[in-house]
Amino acid sequence: MSKVTLKKIAETLGISTATVSKALKDYADVSPTTKSKVKALAEKLNFKPNSYAQSLRTQESKIIGLIIPQIVHHFFANIILGVIKSAEKEGYLVITLQSDESYDIEKEQLELLLDKNVDGILLSLADNTVRYKHISEIINDGIPIVLYDKISKSIECNKVVIDDKKAAYNATKHLIDSGCKRIAHIRGRLKPQTTIDRFKGYKEALKAHNIPFDKSIVFEAKNIASFEDGKNVADEIFLNHKDVDGIFAMTDLLATGVLVRLKELNVKIPKDISIMGFSNWFLTRITTPKLSTVDQPGYKMGEEAFKILFEQINNTRKGIKAPYKTIEIPTEVIIRDSTK
Repeated sequence: MSKVTLKKIAETLGISTATVSKALKDYADVSPTTKSKVKALAEKLNFKPNSYAQSLRTQESKIIGLIIPQIVHHFFANIILGVIKSAEKEGYLVITLQSDESYDIEKEQLELLLDKNVDGILLSLADNTVRYKHISEIINDGIPIVLYDKISKSIECNKVVIDDKKAAYNATKHLIDSGCKRIAHIRGRLKPQTTIDRFKGYKEALKAHNIPFDKSIVFEAKNIASFEDGKNVADEIFLNHKDVDGIFAMTDLLATGVLVRLKELNVKIPKDISIMGFSNWFLTRITTPKLSTVDQPGYKMGEEAFKILFEQINNTRKGIKAPYKTIEIPTEVIIRDSTK
């Protein structure tokens, strides 16, 4: 006999998985009739995940889901820590999943979390996610969900972000202020809002300082968390763009790959080329020279993301529809030895 899941109960009753989850928790916006049908079928099918018995007593599972694009990323590791530490204080367990920047995996993981009867979900969009129906359906069904870091402006929900455009503008401005005239940019594919906004910030800083934008020195990395992609771009710059005197990479791993490769090619940093990263990974403090970067406070973002989700969970349980809000975490340019 196959395992009984929330999805199977939902399909049997002709309702959404989210509605089944909420009915099991006695949420105020689910009708008494629907609650009765769901609970009766759940009992009939002997549906009892670990969180179910507790949810019947307390109307909550005390579990939240956290989906991140890449666990290997230092920034997201700090977000995980911030979320878990904050959740522990309120007695919550955190199920952490990695989408690996895949739209399909992201959809599967959201379904899995709903099936685990989670009270709410924290999600940073995968790079390949350009359609949002799977998210809007969860929001429309009233399941608390908060987007953090990689978001879409077209999704209406609570969000926790940094001002990527402003941060990139300030990073590029530092390169300009230090004397750079030909500044290359390494970005990812123009799909997640973070990539778009950092690219905009770079271009706006050039325009504000009367430096012409040249698309030939904008490079697209296949993987923005790739040391090797950074090295490959460094080769391209060294061979074909010898007039470049500054590089702004949208992640520290890309910037580190550039730095290491240019040193191998006997380019003097920052005398010949200044390099600026983004995120403030631990490795930026141990490269030679130490890497200038933008401090992106992951731990604080994790704390704030859980805080706003916890608030939304409590409001949803009480039937309170509060206005959505966007929390912005401040950033700072960290000047080290890779820039003049």
